[in-house]
Amino acid sequence: MTEQPLSAVSTDTKPLRGHNVVAVASGKGGVGKTWFSITLSHAMARMGRRTLLFDGDLGLANVDIQLGLTPEHDLGEVIAGAITLTRAAERFEEGGFDIIAGRSGSGSLATLASQQLTGLRNELLDMAGNYDCVVMDMGAGIDRIVRQLAGHARVTLVVTTDEPTSITDAYAFIKVTRAANPGADIRIVVNLAQNTREGERTYGTILKACQNFLRFAPPLAGIVRRDLKVREAIRHQMPLLVRSPSCDAARDVEAVAQGLLAAG
Repeated sequence: MTEQPLSAVSTDTKPLRGHNVVAVASGKGGVGKTWFSITLSHAMARMGRRTLLFDGDLGLANVDIQLGLTPEHDLGEVIAGAITLTRAAERFEEGGFDIIAGRSGSGSLATLASQQLTGLRNELLDMAGNYDCVVMDMGAGIDRIVRQLAGHARVTLVVTTDEPTSITDAYAFIKVTRAANPGADIRIVVNLAQNTREGERTYGTILKACQNFLRFAPPLAGIVRRDLKVREAIRHQMPLLVRSPSCDAARDVEAVAQGLLAAG
């Protein structure tokens, strides 16, 4: 599959719906997916892109917690019909991007009816037209919410680590996603790698399984090295690119952002 930048458009003059949407997913929890989504959004904003971070981990949302925010509005109000999705977007000044917060600990959002979920997805896709980049932090796993929300994303980044269960679940996510959408642009991000060589080894394991059993070769979007600065930033509820912008992990995420935004 030939990778295309987020700026890729259809052959006519109207951009494809969802052309600037990146879904960040994982087969299992605990791989740093939300932290990566936050840092990726911040990196894109630092590159001059109008960026929106959508916390799509319905029921277990924690973007606001990681950033120490107390949002005025959240998705619960949108789903209840109290406000529009646009109204729910709040500016995160420290990072230079907008955030639509989920509602932490609210299992009700994870049991949305299909019609409500479709309406939410369509409203988000319409809203995406106001931004250069929209990053969706999806819930872990392969349930219907993840599949339906991420179904129209231009690119899906699957975050994994070198743990066998993480690799197995990442493969399962790719398998299910490909079955539902054979043309999906799925790319791999290896997080918490001891070094670049170990990250490449982890990617090679997933790549081999996909080639052998799915006849599909997902490209590597990037390797993010294990970095103690990440833990410090999360503990202090600060963006990594504010607290330690020159650390290894920060540079690695910036490289992923550059790859997504690059033309050609």
